[in-house]
Amino acid sequence: MGARYSKSGFDVTPLPREKVAELAARLDPEAYRVTQRADTERPFCGRFEDNKKDGVYSCVVCGLPLFSSDHKFDSGTGWPSFYREFDPQHVARRPDKGHGMVRTEIACARCGAHLGHVFDDGPPPSGTRHCLNSAAMRFQEKGTEPPSESRPAATETAYFAGGCFWGLEHYFQLGPGVLDAVSGYMQGAVDNPTYKQVCGDATGHAETVKVVFDPARISYRRLLEAFFRMHDPTQVNRQGPDVGAQYRSGIWYASEEQRRTAETFIKELSAGPYAGKRIATQLEPAKTFWPAEEYHQDYLEKTGGVCHVANPW
Repeated sequence: MGARYSKSGFDVTPLPREKVAELAARLDPEAYRVTQRADTERPFCGRFEDNKKDGVYSCVVCGLPLFSSDHKFDSGTGWPSFYREFDPQHVARRPDKGHGMVRTEIACARCGAHLGHVFDDGPPPSGTRHCLNSAAMRFQEKGTEPPSESRPAATETAYFAGGCFWGLEHYFQLGPGVLDAVSGYMQGAVDNPTYKQVCGDATGHAETVKVVFDPARISYRRLLEAFFRMHDPTQVNRQGPDVGAQYRSGIWYASEEQRRTAETFIKELSAGPYAGKRIATQLEPAKTFWPAEEYHQDYLEKTGGVCHVANPW
């Protein structure tokens, strides 16, 4: 299974059973009963029910941030209550038909630990009440350093231009270790350019995809390999049916290490599969990235369309 990341940058790849069992074995008896056997602590007895401090509540098993004090409220039920999650992708929902009723159980998306239940009787703006067991969480007070398992992935950013950004964005998002890919415009002379302006070929921008990735999961070189498989780097100011300088091939490096890696890789291609051909890919320091209009983001998913870009993975 490939790595999964939440929009807030955390690794939410489901842990294997063996790892969960190893982590759960370190818990105290009450935390084990609650998280591994879906038990419920007594009301008004949990250590976080009346906690007024600012901070983040994380999974007691794997450390994934689950809820924030910013969204905590006094529900009067005797259990810590929150009207929304720290990140919706961190909390899984599943039906619970036990005890002669139908409820929605909430669990940690990474390790599957039972947390509590969610109900539709919370305050605005969500109208939901996430009812938690204190034993299922640990608290990280604001201003203190969280442990490694409670930190977002250490990410890097790369920028690639290779014709229409719809296909590049789509396939980069499928890369193992890629957190996000965004369509936009770079290397031009106009701030906040519009698609119409860029297509007018007067701003100097290239359709570009911003790739946020976890270098512990995927290397910059692997992204380069994928990029050169997605498009034809020998075409000048075009890519297939798309013609114009905005469709040029380019790598806009964000660091000297990226520049060196890209230069070396292009030399290898020139001496190998592209021997005798001129690689037209431009290599320049990254300028400001301007996100494209919303309708361009995830365009292929939204429309069901196809693109000339090949799947490189």
